[in-house]
Amino acid sequence: MLKTMKKITALCIFTLMLNACADSASVNQQAATSYLQTVNEAKQKGVVDTSSTTSKRIHQVFNKMYPYANRENNTGQPFNWQITVIKSNELNAWAMPGGKMAFYTGLVDKLHLNDDEIATVMGHEMAHALKEHGKKKVNMGTFTNVVAQVAHIALSTQIGSEGSGLIIGITKDWALDKPYSRSAETEADEVGLFLMAKAGYNPEAAPKLWEKMQTASSGNSGVFAALSSTHPSDKDRQANLLRLMPEAVAIYKGRQ
Repeated sequence: MLKTMKKITALCIFTLMLNACADSASVNQQAATSYLQTVNEAKQKGVVDTSSTTSKRIHQVFNKMYPYANRENNTGQPFNWQITVIKSNELNAWAMPGGKMAFYTGLVDKLHLNDDEIATVMGHEMAHALKEHGKKKVNMGTFTNVVAQVAHIALSTQIGSEGSGLIIGITKDWALDKPYSRSAETEADEVGLFLMAKAGYNPEAAPKLWEKMQTASSGNSGVFAALSSTHPSDKDRQANLLRLMPEAVAIYKGRQ
């Protein structure tokens, strides 16, 4: 009887995971809807930048790069690339599934980014969309939540539901979600490096950008900060990019 119950439980979990996994088309559509709402809210607050020199430079890099990003799209779904420049001191940029992007002026202005460095960030964010990290994060979140819930039920019989919830939350955060996120960031670095090179931007700017980022975030340095972050440490990123640099430079010089 116990073996039968275990088989039924395993089958139910597997079925739940399959049903919960989102497909590319639906995720892209949900992202487009959310993006439109976000942009409209930004417009209402008067923080959408369409006219500054910084905004024009960001759009220029975007317009040069997205045709090359389209060539790298192996998702089976066409992307309607869009970018919105947000007036903010925040050092940030992001991409949603389906190619919906935002770039914050503070990232360019505070770090004094040149066009190659803007392209480094642009390529990285485009790579997140191309590799469907948003979709995978949705599905990975569903998977880890299912695993966590099953483990919670099993442990609650031994140590009580309140205590097991805390333990599972920590385990899920460190053992499952964080390593996956760092892996996605590393992949975005790599794909973005080659994308910017194909679009005609010097990939040698990439490690220099992360030097600037390391300096800007020096107050949060240290082993614990690197482990607890969803991003690889800046030094690790630099080392990985330098490893790939000869191939990226060859692509860049080959189109000149």
